[in-house]
Amino acid sequence: MKTFTGATFTLFLACAIASAQSTAQIHGTVQDSTGAAVPGAEVKATQTATATVRTASSGADGGYVLTNLPTGPYQLEVSKEGFTKYVQSGIVLQVNSDPAVDPMLKVGNVSEQILVEANAALVETRSTGIGGVIENQRILELPLNGRNVTDLITLAGAAVVTGQARQALFLNLNYISVGGQAAFGTDYGLDGASHNNFMTGTYMPIAFPDAVQEFKVETSGQTAQRGAAASVSAVTKSGTNDFHGDLFYFLRNDGFGSAREYFSIKKSTYKRNQFGGTVGGPIMKNKLFFFGGYQGTIRRENPGTSIANVPTADMMNGDWRTFASAGCNNGSARNLTGGFVGNQISPTAFVRPAVFEATRLLDTVKQDGLTPSPCGLITYNTPSNEDDRQYVGKVDFQLSDKQSMFFRLVDTQQFVPNSFSVDPILLNWTNTGLDQLAGSYAFGDTYLVTSNVVQSFRAAVNRTAHRYIANLAFSHCTAGVSMWCDENPQTIGAMSI
Repeated sequence: MKTFTGATFTLFLACAIASAQSTAQIHGTVQDSTGAAVPGAEVKATQTATATVRTASSGADGGYVLTNLPTGPYQLEVSKEGFTKYVQSGIVLQVNSDPAVDPMLKVGNVSEQILVEANAALVETRSTGIGGVIENQRILELPLNGRNVTDLITLAGAAVVTGQARQALFLNLNYISVGGQAAFGTDYGLDGASHNNFMTGTYMPIAFPDAVQEFKVETSGQTAQRGAAASVSAVTKSGTNDFHGDLFYFLRNDGFGSAREYFSIKKSTYKRNQFGGTVGGPIMKNKLFFFGGYQGTIRRENPGTSIANVPTADMMNGDWRTFASAGCNNGSARNLTGGFVGNQISPTAFVRPAVFEATRLLDTVKQDGLTPSPCGLITYNTPSNEDDRQYVGKVDFQLSDKQSMFFRLVDTQQFVPNSFSVDPILLNWTNTGLDQLAGSYAFGDTYLVTSNVVQSFRAAVNRTAHRYIANLAFSHCTAGVSMWCDENPQTIGAMSI
């Protein structure tokens, strides 16, 4: 059994008004009631869920920009001596959004304030990219077979699944073409850090639905910062000043009245259990927050739809007449070539490896409770089991009014036993098992240099490990084949990439 691992390490550095991929920003112009610009006004944005504050000052033209803001709900306050305070609540920033908010100040006492409720959608006027956001409500409430968040990418428009990555390099990773381009040309990001899987040309596993806040698919008009014509930017959930979480359990069991498949000897045996939960909250209010989540998936299937021909007792004794008859060959009788008279072969003419493997095969067929037809036809089970586990963790730390940091991990484990270990019929000997791990780790630091200059740093490590679980029923040397054999039987039948 051999393993293959791959890892990538990526750094991102953004300064001035270049925003990180998992954040948002607000811009606008502060004006008075006559429409004249108001310079030197203090603009303060407060994320209401965590009390995180970001400030800026309006310039000579009244313009301001608040960059690298975490997604979520905000309240915007604008104040200047000689004017009443402007307060706008209900602002919700989505991933990679850049809405315009233009406060209008009225002459008055700064102790007075004007309240504005921003219930309508904010207009974005700066971004050249075309795309759509799939928010948390749709992620949680739309039906997902298998609960793979990436299945919802196609809802954003101009995206279509074109195939599936090689399962030996990880399960359930789809090639998705966005905007008509090659599937491997899409840039994937998670929490502002690279989330590309360079082994498959797709993406690293993304967290399960309950742990994803939202994601945005942009199909055209990308900036040079993205390095691709299309992009998918996802954000994991974070802790807030209030404790929140959930527990879930999803069951699919085809035994509950599902019809029998056409070639199956019994009803579908597909069973999938998905369970887990999330929890998030404050470690230190207004300062330090945590979020964690777990999802387990147990899938069992034993469909009994595989069809094969095996030697019968008569064939093992040298009598091939029934096997060659018209009844076993679609109405046309056959004759064995090679000088065998009457479709009979002396058992002494069988080579040792063939007898060994045929005997072992028939023994396992008998142990499985199967009886071949006179033509040697059987319908047997090929079990397909899978155990998945996914762990998600995130810590956000507001060090000061000028600096914030976060660390996030997503660990995904997949285990598929070889079919022979589940149902030891020798026909399942060729089905290799898998034991795989994908780990994604990201660190971010945002520092407010001045009210108009922000430095954003992202570091990411993505790693995948793949191990094949070989079937070790016997070696070909044991069967009598004259060949070189490894002295270590654990490597027999192993595969590597």
